Amino acid sequence: MPRRLRIAAGLLALGALLVFPLVFTLPFPRHVMIMIFLYAMLAQAWNLLAGYCGQISLGHAVFFGAGAYTSSVLVKQLGLTPWLGMLAGALVAVALSQVIGYPVFRLRGHYFAIATIAVGEIVQTLVINWDWVGGARGLFVPLKRPDSFLNFQFHESKQAYYYIALGFLLLALWITRRTERSRTGYYFRAIREDQDAAASLGIPVARYKLRAMALSAGLTALGGTFYAQYILFIDPESVLPLSLSILICLVAVLGGVGTLWGPLIGAAILVPLGEGTRVFLGGTGKALDLVVFGALIVLVSVIQPGGIMALAQRGRRRTG
Repeated sequence: MPRRLRIAAGLLALGALLVFPLVFTLPFPRHVMIMIFLYAMLAQAWNLLAGYCGQISLGHAVFFGAGAYTSSVLVKQLGLTPWLGMLAGALVAVALSQVIGYPVFRLRGHYFAIATIAVGEIVQTLVINWDWVGGARGLFVPLKRPDSFLNFQFHESKQAYYYIALGFLLLALWITRRTERSRTGYYFRAIREDQDAAASLGIPVARYKLRAMALSAGLTALGGTFYAQYILFIDPESVLPLSLSILICLVAVLGGVGTLWGPLIGAAILVPLGEGTRVFLGGTGKALDLVVFGALIVLVSVIQPGGIMALAQRGRRRTG
């Protein structure tokens, strides 16, 4: 597609997204779109580490929880605005990523993925037994009245949350695009393809893996703070479970890892499925959405391991 047409299509899509909450005023469609933006952002953050750098992490809930807990505790204990708490949460997540990354990056392949699962389970257990942050009971984010951008709380409508989530997604897309076209992005892809060959060419592999981990963790923590302010309650079961890390991974894998638009496509398919089964089937919907998720992943893995983006690219090559 010519560049001008791509730009026109992009502006048209952005315009449609900006107008969406003005047309669909009911809470449910707005909530579904907010969740699509949030999970697309989280999957994009995961994609920076796993899709571009080849490091398959299944412990990203740790960074999501770091953002959610840090901002919430700062709001509750010190009365700080969640925007400052969000920055603090991102810094905590980046610091955690370096502490975790330094030892686990010595492992490769499945061993690395298993190590990230173990780290996630350890952190969740620690938080469950840490009363100062609410323990297993979790904690409520204090309600602020009236609605205020500074307080990051909007009780009258989901419209403000919608635009903030969209802004976060655009930020994640912009960072990914900038990274993709930079020297750092080329180094990431070289490490993904063959890290021994990359090291032999003089690429400092360990440093760039840690850089990818820090970038990914910081973005994931922003999503955690947004979730805490949107739901106004967090506990280890909602922000630190292994299932969250797996869902973030599935969204990116279904759409296409190592691509800019893959996580957004994956979120646009999986999130409405999950929210739809949850709302229309009640408590039994959770099991059904997992069945659908599993079937989709198996289908994509068999037909095209590169995800829907690879399928679309193959179809485009065939048609011309």
